[in-house]
Amino acid sequence: MKMKPLWKVSVTTTLEAEDAVAELLGTIFHGLASAYFDVEKRTSIVSIFCPGKIRREARPEVVAGLKRIRKCGLDLGPGRLSIGRVRRQDWAESWKRHFKPIVIGNALLIKPSWNKRLPRRGQALVVLDPGLSFGTGQHPTTSFCLRQIVKSRVAAARRIHPSFLDIGTGSGILAIAAAKLGYRPVEAFDFDGDVVRIAKANAFANRVRIRVYRGDVTRRPARPAARYDLVCANLISNLLIAERKKIASRVTPGGVLVLAGILKSEFSTVRRAYETLGLRMVSTRTEKEWQSGSFSFA
Repeated sequence: MKMKPLWKVSVTTTLEAEDAVAELLGTIFHGLASAYFDVEKRTSIVSIFCPGKIRREARPEVVAGLKRIRKCGLDLGPGRLSIGRVRRQDWAESWKRHFKPIVIGNALLIKPSWNKRLPRRGQALVVLDPGLSFGTGQHPTTSFCLRQIVKSRVAAARRIHPSFLDIGTGSGILAIAAAKLGYRPVEAFDFDGDVVRIAKANAFANRVRIRVYRGDVTRRPARPAARYDLVCANLISNLLIAERKKIASRVTPGGVLVLAGILKSEFSTVRRAYETLGLRMVSTRTEKEWQSGSFSFA
């Protein structure tokens, strides 16, 4: 059976506009875009891989979308668009150069399957390979969430299994890591059906039992059926603010809420919105253009 040609659509931009560009490409090409930050050039390359033929209208749609992003006030940087055909083996090998293991203390190791690094004694292992759609933990906001998952697990008594909810799960990396560290139960949802399918496959590959389902936070009930000891919401700022009551209502008394996906210029606004609900910030971290925080009820 002949394989369909594989096309790569990339936009060279800034960290500030990275998420907006990724959302744009994902909407136009019906998939998940990935991003690679070039430290030397200080630019972010957002890419999406498309099997089969690309529609003729796709290029002008991307160009128009980039103009809208720039009009919104985001620093788009070069905003350079490139579309080209790639050999699948070249695509696979390129990710092997960029995707390195993530180590969080003695608790957690996240690595691709081709890496030979072994976990230390007692260190939970998550194996996650980048695919046509992925989330690997390299982004600062995801990294902060992973560290908070480890921190909250260590703070809990070993005999206790804290519960975990991942809002906007993506590849499922946070939920899988939580399950590996002993959280029970673990639930995760995302509004994109394709994303849910990928997260389920990643969970199966890592042999963890988590509930992953399709769900839109804007349509979740105001009164949740269950609350969780740790809730991670790695979403855009506008959504975090608009749905703050629903998100906060899913945290148990004494639990922790992790908010990420926030530009540092927007963080104070998000923080104030959640403080009006009685939450107080217990930790925060700024990395590159991003700021994340963990909160608990005072």
